[in-house]
Amino acid sequence: MVEQVRKRHYGGWILMMIIVVAVSAAAIYFNQVGYGPNLAVKIQDFFQGNAYQPSAEMARIRNDLQLTDKGKFIFNSAQPKLSESDEFNKYCRSDSPEAAILGCYTMNNIYVYNITDAELDGIRELTTAHELLHAVWARMSDEEKTALVEPLTRTFEANQDFMAEEINNYDISQKQEELYVRAGTEVANLPADLERHYAEIFKNQDAVVAFYDKYIGVFRTLTAELDSLKAELDQINTVVTAKTAEYEQRSSQLNAEVTSFNSCARTTGCFKTEEEFEAKKSVLMGEQAALEALYEEINSLIASYNSKVEIYNTDVLRSENLNNMINSNSKPKDIE
Repeated sequence: MVEQVRKRHYGGWILMMIIVVAVSAAAIYFNQVGYGPNLAVKIQDFFQGNAYQPSAEMARIRNDLQLTDKGKFIFNSAQPKLSESDEFNKYCRSDSPEAAILGCYTMNNIYVYNITDAELDGIRELTTAHELLHAVWARMSDEEKTALVEPLTRTFEANQDFMAEEINNYDISQKQEELYVRAGTEVANLPADLERHYAEIFKNQDAVVAFYDKYIGVFRTLTAELDSLKAELDQINTVVTAKTAEYEQRSSQLNAEVTSFNSCARTTGCFKTEEEFEAKKSVLMGEQAALEALYEEINSLIASYNSKVEIYNTDVLRSENLNNMINSNSKPKDIE
């Protein structure tokens, strides 16, 4: 009796071989880029990174950040995406509608609010780098994080003038991570051990800081201008108040003297000589001319004050507009 030949099924073996090859390729790549999370994270990052298709603009940002192989790998695995307000707010929520959230790293993905205004050039690059470092931090071991505590503390102490307020807003459990992220994107000339660490992610960390300086410089310049204008307005107001009080006092005194002069002029013999009459008249006319000059000076100061108030109000509106631009919950206002 002839036995029936059974068909062999190779599909399962082929799939298994593909998985083995892919995992082997991933392991080789991890060794090349010096990547160290646990195996499950490594595998997830490998496949998620290979599946990532950035938009043309995000691809440009990735290039402009000058990432190392390790930096590119984590960047791709986090799949950064530029998002408009409606989509962005689905993933990056703020407890306060007034708080500006530029980006977030959530569920292993990076979302960046797509701010395209030319005046804020550099903000998307900086935000992407900021969130990338959150992704890097999430993949670091406790030992790696502990090793950075001392140099990060030194960095914080040296830059408290602009870092303290922001860092102190975070919960104690988040402060070290936020300090790590901000030091890597906002501070140049770091301690050597931090320089070496960030060099694993960025080929030129100073270039990343330059994006921060570029966009934050707009806010700092505007704030300095508003502070300067406010000081000028306060000074002018003080001078106008003092000169107005002087004008009113001298004007009242002059009016009294003119009344007395006119009364004396109508009284026979009050002025002993024509020369005395003319001398007193000349003094009064001189004071009147001086008061007219003081009046014009006050009006000029008031005109200058009003002009500066217009500039100040325009700058305030511009400041509000810029802050609205970086807040996905707000809409910019028109500057008239």
